[in-house]
Amino acid sequence: MFDLVVRNGSVIDGTGGAARTVDVGITNGVVVEVGPGLAKGKREIDADGLLVTPGFVDVHTHYDGQATWDNAMAPSSWHGVTTVVMGNCGVGFARVAPHNRERLVQLMEGVEDIPGAALDEGLTWEWESFGEYLDHLDGRHRDIDVGAQLPHGALRLHVMGERGANAEPATAEDIADMAAIARQGILDGALGFTTSRTLNHRTSLGEHTPTLKAERDELVGIAEGVGSTGRGVLQVVSDFIDLDHELETFRLMAERSGRPISVSVAQGKNRPDDWKTLLDAFAASTASGVTMRGQVGARAVGILLGLQATLNPFMTSPAYVEIADLDLAERVARMRDPETRRRIIESASSDRSGSVTGTRLLEQFALMFPFGDPPDYEPDPSTSIAAEAARRSIEPAELAYDLIIENNGEGFLYLPFLNWAAGNLDVVGEQLAHPASIPGLSDGGAHVGTICDASFPTTLLQWWGRDRPTGRLPLELLVAKQTRGTAEALGMLDRGLLVPGMRADLNVIDHDALALSAPKMAFDLPAGGKRLLQRAEGYRHTFVAGTEIMADGESTGATPGRLVRSSPA
Repeated sequence: MFDLVVRNGSVIDGTGGAARTVDVGITNGVVVEVGPGLAKGKREIDADGLLVTPGFVDVHTHYDGQATWDNAMAPSSWHGVTTVVMGNCGVGFARVAPHNRERLVQLMEGVEDIPGAALDEGLTWEWESFGEYLDHLDGRHRDIDVGAQLPHGALRLHVMGERGANAEPATAEDIADMAAIARQGILDGALGFTTSRTLNHRTSLGEHTPTLKAERDELVGIAEGVGSTGRGVLQVVSDFIDLDHELETFRLMAERSGRPISVSVAQGKNRPDDWKTLLDAFAASTASGVTMRGQVGARAVGILLGLQATLNPFMTSPAYVEIADLDLAERVARMRDPETRRRIIESASSDRSGSVTGTRLLEQFALMFPFGDPPDYEPDPSTSIAAEAARRSIEPAELAYDLIIENNGEGFLYLPFLNWAAGNLDVVGEQLAHPASIPGLSDGGAHVGTICDASFPTTLLQWWGRDRPTGRLPLELLVAKQTRGTAEALGMLDRGLLVPGMRADLNVIDHDALALSAPKMAFDLPAGGKRLLQRAEGYRHTFVAGTEIMADGESTGATPGRLVRSSPA
């Protein structure tokens, strides 16, 4: 007798093969048999008319702090995700000496928009080495599995001190030390090494990340340290200002280390075809034996603007600054006063210094859209704030102002800025279908005042697999990419498929009912810190290692999740 049988579901097993109406038999947290007419189970789920998939693997999150204090990796676990990988983009909390702790908080707060006060209260700092950090993570049970990567920012600060913070070139001795620490981190269980090379990443003090200008010899040297273990992966985010130079650097990191590399890929407005150049180059490199992948999103890279959010179109207005610290109800009441309204709108301006990521977009009313419930992540350009204001013969700022004080100030405006050059998501569909891509970039646990893209897996199945009027993608492809594709990219070969011998991480989904709610602001982080949370309907059951963690959108309270450590290839 099986522990669990999921019976008569439409099983998409993660291999890319067609859906089959079969049963899934599970014992001791492992898939034992998949086929028709299986023997009885101690528990049985009738999945007739429902979709059965492997659990989703999200390779690009930032739960590095939350995983130390929380048993629920929400909101990711609300969206069918059964494994998350954190430590991306070169930011994290180990290796660390006591005098660098505040620097790492400032780095995470600035780069990933996680409240510094929440990190200060939530982090216990019961570690210095990366192995000690992993051991600390290993001591807590969670709803889903977590894996961690070793961040370049923390590594550089630890080895180089002020020289590292100031982005000075690393010496040969520095590189050897960083490579040795990276090697040990991988042997201790880190899934990989990550770095950032983008101007968009700054500390909460407005400083560039320590890794921004790291030279090729440093990046390749650390990658070789990782490669000497025979395990682990590499992850990079870059502006690709010099595309050819960056591409060659990343190829050399993968080639010299013998380890796969994944790179964040999105379409920018000024160079709208670079994404395809990158993915095509990754595919060619992989075909030649040097594995390179592009991490792509499920929708545009965008931000939410509002009075509860980190950003709003009037945040730099001196008249708004006067009332910015009032509680929401009082602020809204003041903003409804006609004279206050006039003063705020007339003195509004963008922060041209760019010290806070996103502030340079605050006057881009042609890119701003009302954000309803259910949310529309592919709005028609004719519905933008600028277009609607023109129809009403008013200034766009006036319309934006009136919209953000609606619903007692709890609503949002949506501003997509990457993957949006044509004013639609056609390019995202092309990226998702590309053989060199895997789904990523959700940033689950991060940018908590500006986005809630932990819902990307739901968007894949709902929008790309069901609702988009044109350009829909096969469910089998979408599931394979979000399960086996992502698991394999991080070397987690025990999951991502519903075949005998694999971990019993799986979802039972009412695909017809799958729907996203609008994000809501919660104040449940340590020190009362805020974060956007987004629910979904349609997930009937989510299992981690055979234990149900979510039932009809609600947590069961079970915590079978464990730390995933790297293992020999």
